[in-house]
Amino acid sequence: MFPLKLPKFISLTASIDWFYRHSFANAGLRSVLTNLGDGTIMNCWVPKSHKPYKPTLLLLHGFGANAMWQYGEHLRHFTPHFNVYVPDLLFFGHSYTSCLERSESFQAQCVIRLMEAHGVGKMSMVGISYGGFVAYNVALQCPGMVERVALCCAGVCLEAKDMEEGLFRVSNLDEAASILLPQTPEKLKELMRFSFFKPAKTVPSFFLTDFIHVMCTDYVEEKRDLIRAILTERKMFNLPKITQPTLIIWGQQDQIFPVELGYRLKRHVGKSAQLVIIKNAGHAVNLEKPKEFVKHLKAFFYDSPSSPSSPTTWKDHFQFHINKVSS
Repeated sequence: MFPLKLPKFISLTASIDWFYRHSFANAGLRSVLTNLGDGTIMNCWVPKSHKPYKPTLLLLHGFGANAMWQYGEHLRHFTPHFNVYVPDLLFFGHSYTSCLERSESFQAQCVIRLMEAHGVGKMSMVGISYGGFVAYNVALQCPGMVERVALCCAGVCLEAKDMEEGLFRVSNLDEAASILLPQTPEKLKELMRFSFFKPAKTVPSFFLTDFIHVMCTDYVEEKRDLIRAILTERKMFNLPKITQPTLIIWGQQDQIFPVELGYRLKRHVGKSAQLVIIKNAGHAVNLEKPKEFVKHLKAFFYDSPSSPSSPTTWKDHFQFHINKVSS
């Protein structure tokens, strides 16, 4: 587990990151590095004590700061009822690989191996944006392992021709990468305008520069390759359908993956999918509308057969089985 020490040199971004790290630890998680072999190391926040009577929930992040920043506001709603796992995907946080593969399919393979290494046999998943691409592939590759899937603003059903036909606000891959991987305060402001329905009007330049320095300078070329991998030569007819119950959440004003892709995904998955559109929210709907985001996730996952009617203490667990035997 990484030490919970304040940064030696004061950085607002590093201090916020320390706060999230501390809150994850207080929620009963610990940060663990797992060597998957083949030069692949993955970091994951895992339960300090995995409770066998609780279902497992895997939270997959998108592009952005790191997993802690994207799920820090939501974690407390799920740790009482689930064994929660929050990995850093490859080339984010402390996860990396020497392999040259950059597809979301390879990311999914690594996630599956990671969860198997932690002894997880069954799980449900939430995937935000790029994490949704990975979650979709995990569900495809291991249908018997995955019970339910929530995909948030994940343009899984995009096609390469969509960019040429003007569906996106950007015209090519290089422009998309320059925004999603900001290296200047101006580009970070542009990303905020694309990501939020109501972006902050004034953000101090020193904070933007500090954020880029702390969060946006590692594995830049590798992340560009991840973006190219999901956008190059993508066609709908090549995309298999997942069969698990699926919740699709989308911000109505999403400018990165327009809401049309949410409707497209719903049609593609079919009857096992439900679509929720959240008004007055952009791509970062998990941060912009956290209460609504959590409300829909709770309604979806708590309705799961393996989910919490579940007991939450060992005493409740014992009584739960007594009631089953006597009924």
